[in-house]
Amino acid sequence: MTLGAVLLSPSPAAAEPEKCPRMVADGRPRIIPASVRLAAAEGGQVRLTFIGHATFLIESPHGVTIATDYNDYVRPDIVPEIVTMNRAHDTHYTSNPPPGIAHILRGWSEDGSPVHHDLTVDDVWIHNVPTNIRQGAGTRYDGNSIFVFEVAGLCIAHLGHLHHLLTQDHLEALGRIDVVLAPVDGSYTLDIEGMVETLKAINAPLVIPMHYFSQWGLDRFLARLGKEYEVTRAESPSVLLSRESLPRKPTLLVLPGR
Repeated sequence: MTLGAVLLSPSPAAAEPEKCPRMVADGRPRIIPASVRLAAAEGGQVRLTFIGHATFLIESPHGVTIATDYNDYVRPDIVPEIVTMNRAHDTHYTSNPPPGIAHILRGWSEDGSPVHHDLTVDDVWIHNVPTNIRQGAGTRYDGNSIFVFEVAGLCIAHLGHLHHLLTQDHLEALGRIDVVLAPVDGSYTLDIEGMVETLKAINAPLVIPMHYFSQWGLDRFLARLGKEYEVTRAESPSVLLSRESLPRKPTLLVLPGR
C-alpha cells in the first residue's frame, strides 16, 4: 500500500499553547523503513520500535531514548535514558532496573496514592494519567498509568495495563492524542468492546496494537475494529512517524512481533 502525507493545518495561536491540545489530523500515514537514519529526520520524525508485549522503544529527533513498560523479560538491546513502568504484572515493570537509566517513571506509588510525573528531557515531554486496576475481587485505585509522550509535536499515549473505561476527566487530562499504543488482549486488560469504546473516546488518528498473546487474539481485535478503521501492516517493527504523516481516516498500524 502506498501511503501519502498531507501537511496538517497549524493550530490556532495562543499566548501559552497547551501541550498536546486536541486537534483533528488530516493526512494519511507515511511509514518509513527503520533503515532510514533518524538523525536525518530534521523535520521532526520519531522512531517507534515494537520490542514486544507492551514494550516500545521511542527515539526522539535529538536522540532521547525511552522504553515503555520496562521489565525483566522483554527489553530493547540498549539501556534507554528513560523508562516507564506499570504495575499489573511483572511483564510491565522491574524491581531491578540496570544502572545507566537516568529517569525511572513508575505508574503507581507504594503507598497507594496517585503518582504524577511531569518530565522534560531535551525534546521530550512526558506526563501520566493515573488509572485503576483490578486486584483480586477488588480494585487497586491509581495502580496503573497512561503515559503520554510529546515528541516532535506528536502526542503518543501508552495505555499500560488499562482495566476500565476512561472518564471525561481522564480524557481531558490526556488532551489531544495522535498515536495510541493499545492493549488488545481482550481479557487481562479491557475486553474488546471496552477497548473499542476507549479508542473511539480518545479519537486518535493512529492506533498501534500491543499486549496480545496469539495471532488469533490480534485477528479478533482487528476484525472488530477493522470495521471502522483502516488496517495497515508494517514489514518492520520499527517505523518513523511525524505530525505531517498522521492519517485522515482512523488507522490501525500492526507492527510485527508480540
